[in-house]
Amino acid sequence: MRSQERRYRFAIQGGSVADPVALRDAVRNIEALGYDEFYTSDHVGRPGSDGRNGEMFAVEPFSPLLIAAEATERLRVGPLVLNTEFYNPGLLARHVATVDQLTSGRLVLGMGTGYAAAEHDAIGMPIRSPGPRVTRFGEMLHVLRGLLDNGAMTFEGEHESIRMDNLGVEPRQDRLPFLIGGHGLRVVRLAGHYADIFQFTGLTHGEGGAPSAGGFAMADLLDRSRVLSEAAGERAADIERSALVQVAGVGDRAPSLEELAERFRLDADVVLASPFILCGSVEQIVDKIERLREELGITHYVVRDAEGFAPVMEALR
Repeated sequence: MRSQERRYRFAIQGGSVADPVALRDAVRNIEALGYDEFYTSDHVGRPGSDGRNGEMFAVEPFSPLLIAAEATERLRVGPLVLNTEFYNPGLLARHVATVDQLTSGRLVLGMGTGYAAAEHDAIGMPIRSPGPRVTRFGEMLHVLRGLLDNGAMTFEGEHESIRMDNLGVEPRQDRLPFLIGGHGLRVVRLAGHYADIFQFTGLTHGEGGAPSAGGFAMADLLDRSRVLSEAAGERAADIERSALVQVAGVGDRAPSLEELAERFRLDADVVLASPFILCGSVEQIVDKIERLREELGITHYVVRDAEGFAPVMEALR
């Protein structure tokens, strides 16, 4: 499906994911507002090397999804994104298939390579260097796709080996969707082969995984968009394109352009063009989203302020 034919879809990440009562109330409100999906995250401890804190970045990612699905009727749920370095592919496939069954086929499997060395050090699991980490990520995607689609997989790779005749549990969905997020070109190419949703993240990671806005520039995103399409070939139109919004501020909630440029250490023109910063009036944000659809094909946005962003979502429906 071409991006011009897709409807816009919107999702919320995070919130009170460790309190079952608050979580049920939150996801029911998210669904009532009209959002399509609810996402957790996958980090160990608080804070990590990126300075993030709060329960959203510490709680195990799958358990809250079971509560969220049970409390709602149509809301799709998923981790955004799993650090696949933490997981064995066979055991992860079993877990994912089970969760898809228990959520009535509403799971979206978000995946990335991981980046925070401090999180790995904390649990005694040293993180691989970027090259081997991405190679293993490709092997993980291959094994997971095979196990979830066919229930069996024999594979010998550089990092992973599996000989499983029967996974033992099938996902509810015929094809459980993969959301792949990242900025590096090798990850983008892998997304071209395996993603049902590709998420532009904009963040790049330096020493130890420390994040920066190194991928916010439109020139970089246009390049990634081209690489994604080339890698996907005939299936390029089937991949939904997404953005993980770092700051969304509508009306009086919007930080000034100067504040945003200083916070992200970016030129003002980069802030104004970036899909990762959606700030301004409803009309200004709607215009920007429609422009980004034309330029990058993005029709799926993940934000963290359900109430505040709702007027923008309503204007685009």
